[in-house]
Amino acid sequence: MKVGFIGLGNVGGKLAGSLLRNNIDLTVFDINEAIVSEFTTMGASIASNPKELTESVDCIITCLPSPAIIAQVVESDDGILKGISSNKIWIEMSTTNEKEVLRLGKLIEEKKAHILDCPVSGGCHRADTGNISIFSGGDYQIFQSVLPLLKFMGRRILHTKRLGSASILKVMTNYLASVNLVSIGEALAVCKLAGMDMKTTYEAIRISSGNSFVNETETQVILNGSYDVNFTMELVLKDIGIFNDLANDFKAPLEISPLLIKIFKKGREKYGPEAWSTMIVKRLEDACNINFRANGFPAELKDDEPEEIGYEIK
Repeated sequence: MKVGFIGLGNVGGKLAGSLLRNNIDLTVFDINEAIVSEFTTMGASIASNPKELTESVDCIITCLPSPAIIAQVVESDDGILKGISSNKIWIEMSTTNEKEVLRLGKLIEEKKAHILDCPVSGGCHRADTGNISIFSGGDYQIFQSVLPLLKFMGRRILHTKRLGSASILKVMTNYLASVNLVSIGEALAVCKLAGMDMKTTYEAIRISSGNSFVNETETQVILNGSYDVNFTMELVLKDIGIFNDLANDFKAPLEISPLLIKIFKKGREKYGPEAWSTMIVKRLEDACNINFRANGFPAELKDDEPEEIGYEIK
C-alpha cells in the first residue's frame, strides 16, 4: 500500500517517521520545506501539493493543527478532494471536531472513497516511538484494512465505532488532561508554600490515589523547569474549546469546562500562544513568588518503553 502523509509537525512528523522505519512506501507534503527535506533524506517521496499526493497513493493520512487548516487541505483547488478517487482511504489523525469530520467525510464518500477519524493520545514522546494510543472511528472493515499501518504508528488502538466518535473521545481526553494539569499546579503550589520538598511531593502523588498520566509525564518537565511537552497554550485552547462547544450543543451545564478556558486564556495572555501548555502552572509560581524546581528530572520526555507493533483493544 502506498501511503501519503500531510502535516509533519510535532506529532505528524513522528507518526510519519514510524511508517518510514517500518519500510512503508511514503510520500509526504508539508508547507515547511526544511522538514520535508529531512524526510527526503530518510527515503520519503515528495508531493508538491495535497492533490498530487492524493493521486499518487492508496491511503492519505493528515495530522494538522486546526479544523480550518484541515478544511483548506481537503477543499482547496489543489486539495485532497481534487485528487481522491474510488476506494482510496483518508485517515484523519488531527484533533478536530466531530461536525467537521462528518461534513468532510460526506464529501469524501461522494467520491466513493473512505474516511476514518484516527486521533492520537499519549504525548509526542510516545508518538516518536510508535507507542502512542490511537482512537479510530468509522467503518470497521475499512479500519481493519488499515490496521497494519495504525499498528506501526501506535501501541494501543481502539475502534470507537461510528465516524466522528474518535474525535469526540480525543477532545474529551485532552479536556481531562488539561483539568489535571491545572489541579497539579495548585497541589504543587500549596505543598511548596507549606515547605514540602518537590521531589518528595512528586513521589507522594505518584504512589497515591492522586496519581495520573499527566503527573507521571508533564510534572517531570515542570519540576525540571523546561516545561517542554511539545504542546502549546494555543493548542490546549483549541482542544478544550471544541470540547466545551460540544457540551454546549447538548446544553450540558458544565462548571469546570468554562473555568478551564478562562484559566488557559489568562495563561496565553501572560506567556503567549506558543508557550508550552505546562506553563499554566507558572502563573501560580509567579503569583506566589515560588518555583517548583527539583533535581533529577528530565528537560524533555523520553519514552522508556521499547517500540513494539501495536494491537487492537477489544
